[in-house]
Amino acid sequence: MSDATLNSVSQDPDDFAVQIADQIKSFIVAVTEVSKVDEPEQAVPILLLQVSQLLLAGGRLGAYEDILPDERYEPDLGAEPDADGLRERFAILLEPIDVYSEVFDPYEPRKAPVPCRISDGLADLVTDLRHGLAHYEAGRTTEALWWWQFSYFSNWGSTASATLRAIQSLVAHIRLNQPLQELDGLDTDQDAGEDDLAEEAGRVMAEEIAGPLGLRPVK
Repeated sequence: MSDATLNSVSQDPDDFAVQIADQIKSFIVAVTEVSKVDEPEQAVPILLLQVSQLLLAGGRLGAYEDILPDERYEPDLGAEPDADGLRERFAILLEPIDVYSEVFDPYEPRKAPVPCRISDGLADLVTDLRHGLAHYEAGRTTEALWWWQFSYFSNWGSTASATLRAIQSLVAHIRLNQPLQELDGLDTDQDAGEDDLAEEAGRVMAEEIAGPLGLRPVK
């Protein structure tokens, strides 16, 4: 069955919702478990896979027709769990490679890159996805799909794309034996242009994760 058929309005939307919900639940469970490992080399390959699979769900939501909620106002979900613990665990786990530079809108000309954190991105993804999952588990399927689709376009789609780009770049640097550069002193609470990023770059200890992954040591 093709994606075009799968995403057609003629198909039972509950089937589509179940598949999207399963992908999202799988991502949340997997990322939560990965945040508890001890070494970054254990986390990076799984994160590459999980964020890639999440973006498949996002692409399907983006290609689907506009989903409208059943009610004019979103039902109150009550208190929602925060992802601060997840964020902090990933910040510690990925400390040497957490910060990367990103351009938020590739169609906005001459936009300077800004520093971001993989740990922030993963926590934000889980927060957005959990919100829709709460609607889904309460039986509000259309509300859940609307939220996941809306927030895919407005937030988590770009967050997942940027996070995947950073992780993919990290793995590519290691596999191609191209040492990473450390954004020494660069953090997410400051603005930095392209020249600043170049000036503040230094070596990151990529060999810490290259060896355990069975890759060539960085010279």
